[in-house]
Amino acid sequence: MEELDIRYSQMSDYDHLFKWLNQKENNEWFMFSTKKEVEESSRNWIGFSKLKASLTGVLNNQVVAIGTLFLMPYRKLIHEAMFYLIVDKDFRKKGIGSDMLKNLIHLAKNQFKLETIFAEVIEGCEIISLLENFKFEKFATQEKYIKDNNQYKTKVMFDLWFK
Repeated sequence: MEELDIRYSQMSDYDHLFKWLNQKENNEWFMFSTKKEVEESSRNWIGFSKLKASLTGVLNNQVVAIGTLFLMPYRKLIHEAMFYLIVDKDFRKKGIGSDMLKNLIHLAKNQFKLETIFAEVIEGCEIISLLENFKFEKFATQEKYIKDNNQYKTKVMFDLWFK
């Protein structure tokens, strides 16, 4: 495999993100369910590219991953950001998620001078092992957070402090 190129996301990356978030195997790990919710969430997510808070992974001229820091607009919260990360299903388990997360952490610490980043994930999601490998700590659990097809799912929150 050639080396992954990680660049700042562009608004044109929206199409990849929207496609991935519409796929059932990805959508089950996020809060949104309708096409309209996915569309609005994708626009919000890729919108952080305007602030250079979103990164896109490209392999062999193909977009394979997008990770975004959701920067907080309030003075009391500017020390932290939530992030989302998604890797195309055909490129998982190849180190791309690790490379993307490493670069998101670098961006958070060095560009935005954040003190912490956090992730909200649904229990059982593949990304949990990646977060644990990067020394993220579980700090909260919310049972029955999502109700999907009459089944409840638990939200787990992880954070990583830099200082």
